[in-house]
Amino acid sequence: MDENLIKRLESAVSRLEALSATGFRSGGVAGGDGDAATDPSIVAYGDLESQYLSRVVSAGEKIEGQVLDISKVIEEAFSVQKELLVRIKSTQKPDTAGLMEFIKPLNEVMAKAHALTEGRRSEFFHHLKTGSDSLGALAWIAYTGKDCGMSMPIAHVEESWQTAEFYCNKILMEYRNKDANHVEWAKALKELYVSGLRDYVKSHYPLGPVWSATGKTAAPAPTKAPAPGAPAPPCPPPASLFSSEMTQPSSSGPKQGMSAVFQEINSGKSVTAGLKKVTADMKTKNRADKAGVVTVAEKEGRAGSPSFSKSGPPKLELQMGRKWVVENQIGLNNLVIDDCDARQSVYVFGCKNSVLQIQGKVNNITVDKCTKMGVVFKDVVAACEIVNCNGVEVQCQGSAPTISVDNTSGCQLYLSKDSLEASITTAKSSEINVLVPASESDGDWGEHALPQQYIHVYKDGQFVTTPVSHSGN
Repeated sequence: MDENLIKRLESAVSRLEALSATGFRSGGVAGGDGDAATDPSIVAYGDLESQYLSRVVSAGEKIEGQVLDISKVIEEAFSVQKELLVRIKSTQKPDTAGLMEFIKPLNEVMAKAHALTEGRRSEFFHHLKTGSDSLGALAWIAYTGKDCGMSMPIAHVEESWQTAEFYCNKILMEYRNKDANHVEWAKALKELYVSGLRDYVKSHYPLGPVWSATGKTAAPAPTKAPAPGAPAPPCPPPASLFSSEMTQPSSSGPKQGMSAVFQEINSGKSVTAGLKKVTADMKTKNRADKAGVVTVAEKEGRAGSPSFSKSGPPKLELQMGRKWVVENQIGLNNLVIDDCDARQSVYVFGCKNSVLQIQGKVNNITVDKCTKMGVVFKDVVAACEIVNCNGVEVQCQGSAPTISVDNTSGCQLYLSKDSLEASITTAKSSEINVLVPASESDGDWGEHALPQQYIHVYKDGQFVTTPVSHSGN
């Protein structure tokens, strides 16, 4: 039998199954959903499943094990999204809470995929991670407009795949000359998203889902407490990819943090009513048991273990396959980024008393709001930027065309012989020292202080600026 005819028959069967699953699920034909199942966009989604998704599952069946498990979860996620698209045709556009409840079935499947990546790392971790991260592309269905905090549907699919592609490329590299089935699975998964799903969204939903203007209202999220004697409600599902994208700041809600403090002070309330009065005998200068010396043991106890920043949890991760993020690392001298390339950038933020080594060429390095931080890197394509820092040390072991220091107090720059021609730009900074290697291999580093004071003299119709030079007698 002709192969094209077989594919057409399989596509027709899948459409009939979708029609029966949606139209007769409640024991009768649901008029809106039954008509929606024959909608061209739903029919095209069935073609997407038969043409691309079936290849992923087929390749997973050849490998079996955890690869087949994640393939089945991906298949389930696409099936759930198809059901949601059918329901959208006969449902009015809900509010944010209603939308979260509406896409809850898809969130649950994503949580199932994420659970496969947790625990002890298996030999198929890259497969599991690729499949789990790729499901973020299905979040395009939650796009409600330019103010919803998400990229446009087409861009969202492409950006989500870029996150998964990092691990997908590892599969291709690992099994390129070992097992063709793994290579087939990775390529099929990529084509499912960047050719299949992207083109489908582009053709049918470039501006997001089209909700019904006269359909039924989506069921709102439950808010009432359960009646006495009723079973306890189930635990909430894990945080999904939608939760961070759909949450919007509210200006009408109560103020928190320092805004609330200043608001209370300005309100004229007795904000000091609960404070205790400090009597004379409680002052340190009048206490007989005062101790103003910190012992060595106490000092070592405080600095013995690394602490965490109050601004957020520590991070060292690759985001979107393009940006390494190192945040809030305190008291760690063994931070290393070794799996990087020239297309990626590195952003270091809020770190203190730590050392980061970047073992490879990257596109750009930014060190922001760090204190007593050391950064050692090999090569940078564009620039190394140091902003809003205090007491940092940066060493270039390779080449760097541009180094920028802005609003920084105390910075030591160590240059290699290959980076001596680097262009160094400073602004609103002080105590900037540049150390260059000696001409002899066993010589000492030469230290040069960059000027921070300048003389501006008006000559010949313009100001001439020269650095201040200090000379001793």
